[in-house]
Amino acid sequence: MTTIDRNHPERSRLPRLGPIILVLTTVLVVLISAIHFYYRTFTPVIRLQGKKEAFIHIPSGSGFRDVIRLLQDEGKLKSPGNFRWLAERKHYVTRVKPGKYRLRDGMTNNELVNMLRSGKQTPVRITIQNIRTPMDLAGRIGRQLECDSIELASVFSNNELLAGYGVTPATVFALIIPDSYEFWWTTTASQFLARMKREQERFWRKQRKMQADSLRMTISEIVTLASIVEKESNRNEEKPIIAGVYLNRLHRGIPLQADPTVIFAWKDYSIKRILKRHTEISSPYNTYRFAGLPPGPICLPSVASIDAVLRPDKHDYLYFCAREDLLGYHRFARTLDEHLQNARRYQKALNNLKIF
Repeated sequence: MTTIDRNHPERSRLPRLGPIILVLTTVLVVLISAIHFYYRTFTPVIRLQGKKEAFIHIPSGSGFRDVIRLLQDEGKLKSPGNFRWLAERKHYVTRVKPGKYRLRDGMTNNELVNMLRSGKQTPVRITIQNIRTPMDLAGRIGRQLECDSIELASVFSNNELLAGYGVTPATVFALIIPDSYEFWWTTTASQFLARMKREQERFWRKQRKMQADSLRMTISEIVTLASIVEKESNRNEEKPIIAGVYLNRLHRGIPLQADPTVIFAWKDYSIKRILKRHTEISSPYNTYRFAGLPPGPICLPSVASIDAVLRPDKHDYLYFCAREDLLGYHRFARTLDEHLQNARRYQKALNNLKIF
């Protein structure tokens, strides 16, 4: 029979190695798991091929598969598997939020999922100016927001809806103040209209409202006259004088005879010279045939034109005509004879340039 020497150093050390091996194995597993977690979570997953940033637009009603497809477009998403893995653990898969999102080159998976899950959109900056008609505005806004131009055009022509904002389809521009605004890409047509109402109320503060009241004109009437002034001159320094002319004519019951309203009536913006046949069109916008203001604005007037009407120059001019040097300035007259002399000089200049 073999006798075991329990005091032998090698044999006594063996039982103590078990716990150490177990600890080392556990540490190794934890370390591997940590590395795996770090790799899937904090390594860059967005590659923009030389660009610093790009944007994705997630439409309303999109699901997680749609998001992956959008991210993979043009190779933006480096690792769809890692993105899905983290999105599932952060419960983004069932909580997709629409909007416009900014992607940065080198963005980590964690940053990407957190941004999309929180719905941290990048706003869309839209400048509203130099607009001819509400349909033109619908087209411009529809190219920059999720709501399309058809939806916007429908809202701009909805009598019942617009009545709640104090305007009609003909006077809807009285609701729009030219400026630069920030919107969420997901803004609906109705939300756009509500935002414009808030901006209108902010613009027509006490001072402007008092000025309109002193002229005994409504906001829509002020904006309508301002739209005519806008199309008569691009020289802001002249606009208060022109506004004064039209107000003088209105107060005396004289037809405005504004050429821009005739162009609007014809819907032919290529007309460069108003002829007698143009002034014979049967349209409420033809201020040669119908006295008073037209039914609504003929364009979206600038703030400078609105303020020119609110603060017109006080004078007794009843006429004005473009100067013959064609630099955009006008000659003003108190009498018809004086005006006709100015008009002949201008017409001669047009004839010399063969503008008919």
